[in-house]
Amino acid sequence: MAKQDPYAALRIKEFNIFLFVRFLLVFGWSMQFIVIEWQVYSITKDPLSLGIIGLMEIIPAFSMALFAGHIVDQKEKRNLLAVCTAAFSIISLGLFVLTTDSVLLNWSTNTILYAIYALVFFGGFLRSFFGPTIFSLVALLVPKSIYQNAATWSTSTWKTAAVSGALFGGLFIGWFGVDKTLCLVFALVLCSFIVLFKIKKKPILNTKKGEPMKQSLAAGITFVFNNKIILGVLTLDMIAVLFGGTTAILSVFAQDVLKVGPEGFGILNASISMGSIVTMLITTYIPIHKNTGKKMLISVFIFGLSIIAFGLSSIFWVSILALFISGAADGISMVIRQTILQLKTPDDMRGRVASVNSMFVGSSNELGAFESGLAAKFMGPIIAVVFGGTMTLITVAVTSVVNPTLTKLELTEETTTPEIEG
Repeated sequence: MAKQDPYAALRIKEFNIFLFVRFLLVFGWSMQFIVIEWQVYSITKDPLSLGIIGLMEIIPAFSMALFAGHIVDQKEKRNLLAVCTAAFSIISLGLFVLTTDSVLLNWSTNTILYAIYALVFFGGFLRSFFGPTIFSLVALLVPKSIYQNAATWSTSTWKTAAVSGALFGGLFIGWFGVDKTLCLVFALVLCSFIVLFKIKKKPILNTKKGEPMKQSLAAGITFVFNNKIILGVLTLDMIAVLFGGTTAILSVFAQDVLKVGPEGFGILNASISMGSIVTMLITTYIPIHKNTGKKMLISVFIFGLSIIAFGLSSIFWVSILALFISGAADGISMVIRQTILQLKTPDDMRGRVASVNSMFVGSSNELGAFESGLAAKFMGPIIAVVFGGTMTLITVAVTSVVNPTLTKLELTEETTTPEIEG
């Protein structure tokens, strides 16, 4: 067997441009998320308000997901990503305006809060298009033989941007203020929009262009639910993210439990993604095609344990370590999931499969944020986090029993084509 080239995808110019664009977008989005959560909790001092942020994003993201997948499979991907980026810039500009001194002094707290929720709602609608478009575009930039390598670098770039955005988001709040930080986000999004056009337009691979929407959506849903491996991967990750996520209430821990201020808040957020970056970079050198299913289950189990450890910790450095380990475990499962989806999804159905993925996994981030905020309000933040980690462990145990196809999965050469079961 030929030696694996850990930099195979990076030798493709357009893929590098794509990574730069994705870094800018995720860096900005991550920073914006941190700043808005800090601002909203500072205004309300109510953890439920943080859950409402998640709810405001999940409603449009979930509702529009299948429709977005249909559109993505019908449209040219580069230009569609450009439209999404332009719309993102409008959201960033709006949030910047809402946090300026003139607005804060002249508008009521509720008016500002509702306006923020409205922009977050718009962002949820937009995100339903972002995920499927990016997922589909990656497959058009690299040959299938290096999908795993491309998925690793793409996900690593995403996590690197997330850790940087989270870290600098917290730091910039303390150094420059909320409004100036959001102004920087707006500038980054504009930059990504300009650079994106260095990627050439790509062909539309859907052989059923113009297919009626109802028929198109039914085909995508049927494919996912008849493929035990893809369905198992999505279900496992959905429940783990739904109950095991802590990001939504980290501001509560930073301000009320650990009492570490905005800088500590940024570090807590950054530690999650830093763990992911380390493990994902390692996977560029170590293939995950052997015992793939078992590796994913083990990584999600470790994720659940680390979340429990974070919830029980009252020491800052222990909390950082627990979040770092959770990020490391999540990074492994993320690379495995993305590789499975890329290898087992037909080219003409990538948008729809990615949309179902966003309904399962992406939307569960926001629904998980609402669940975390609600649980923190009625159970307290510590019990809420421990409960979430415990549910993650139970999910892994159940999945390993009821889905042996996933447990025994190995991504050998003969299993890299889409499989329909049932």
